[in-house]
Amino acid sequence: QVQLDESGGGLVQAGESLRLTCVASGRIRSSYAMNWFRQAPEKEREFVASISWSGESTYYAKSVKGRFTISRASAKNTMYLQMNSLKPEDTAVYYCAVGLIASSAPTCDYWGQGTQVTVSS
Repeated sequence: QVQLDESGGGLVQAGESLRLTCVASGRIRSSYAMNWFRQAPEKEREFVASISWSGESTYYAKSVKGRFTISRASAKNTMYLQMNSLKPEDTAVYYCAVGLIASSAPTCDYWGQGTQVTVSS
C-alpha cells in the first residue's frame, strides 16, 4: 500500500510564503517522479510542478514559474514545494502525486489527500 502525506498548508496573506512537504511511503516502484497538483473551488485540478527521481529535471505550470520551487530531499521519498510571492489565485487544495516520469503533464498512479492553502488579499 502506498501512502502520500502532505503537510505545510495554511492561511497566509498575499506576498507571503509557504513550504509544502510530501512524504511517500509504502511499496512504490524503485524510482519515481513526484508531482504537485492543485484544485481551487469549482475548478478542475491542475498541474503545478513535477520533479524527476534524480531531482535534475523539473517542470512548472506557467502560472507558478518563477515563484514556486519544487525540490526533493536526498532521501528521495520526500518532496517540497516552496511557494513565494503567493497570490489569492493560488488558493486551492494542493495534492502530492507519484508517477513514473516527470513532465509538464505527468501521469500519476498515487495521490495524497491534499493540504489546503488559502491566500488572503
